[in-house]
Amino acid sequence: MSDPAAVGWFHPDRIPVAVATVLFTAVLLFFLRQARRGRPLFIRRIAGLEAVDEAVGRATEMGRPILYCAGLDPLEEVATVASINILGQVARRAGQYETRLIMPNRDPIVMTVAQEVIRDAYAAVGRAERFDANDIYYTTQSQFGYAAAVCGVMLRERTATHFFIGHFYAEALVLAETGNATGAIQIAGTDADSQLPFFICACDYTLIGEELYAGSVYLSREPLLLGALKGQDAAKAAILAILLIGSLLSLFGVAPGRWLGAGGTP
Repeated sequence: MSDPAAVGWFHPDRIPVAVATVLFTAVLLFFLRQARRGRPLFIRRIAGLEAVDEAVGRATEMGRPILYCAGLDPLEEVATVASINILGQVARRAGQYETRLIMPNRDPIVMTVAQEVIRDAYAAVGRAERFDANDIYYTTQSQFGYAAAVCGVMLRERTATHFFIGHFYAEALVLAETGNATGAIQIAGTDADSQLPFFICACDYTLIGEELYAGSVYLSREPLLLGALKGQDAAKAAILAILLIGSLLSLFGVAPGRWLGAGGTP
């Protein structure tokens, strides 16, 4: 038995983790290099994101505003960050078409960041004068108070397009059903599994799970982000393959731990 007090350069049981880290980094760098060289990288079609231009265009044709909701979570949550990234792409299209974009917020920090994102998006397409900070405002911290405020906007402003992108809770059904009753085209996206059925039933398009996280990359097609996304997908595929092979080996009585250098009794 080795001396517990001895200090070595390497921890033998962690070698598989080190190898996996090096391989993942290599795959990520490979796809980043491919993206920088302008090589076409395939991303499967996501219907909800493909419909963004159609949804913004419909609001423009009808002369009505767009409603965007970033969910109820604060900015440090992953779903909210993903929503803000998608908001930037939606705002660019709204600015190009000179369509009003309304965004009620439950969190004041999310509101402040959203104002800056939309302002930058409008400026990037040469429509800085179209930005109105009063259309991106704070409502209340109350869950259903926020839902009531958003539903009121739908009815008063007669919004033609609704985006529900972020993490939602029990208010999801209230928002989606009210929007559906107004006849607006609705695109939803959330990583809240319990709320997905409501969005799927009441909205025209729904981003499920990681489709939400890939949304900004899908819309912008920015090369570095696209390369990073492809690298992550390749790593996930490799992990699934390893799990499948390990399961098959275990099924036939072979201990995968021996192949990876792990200690212990099989």
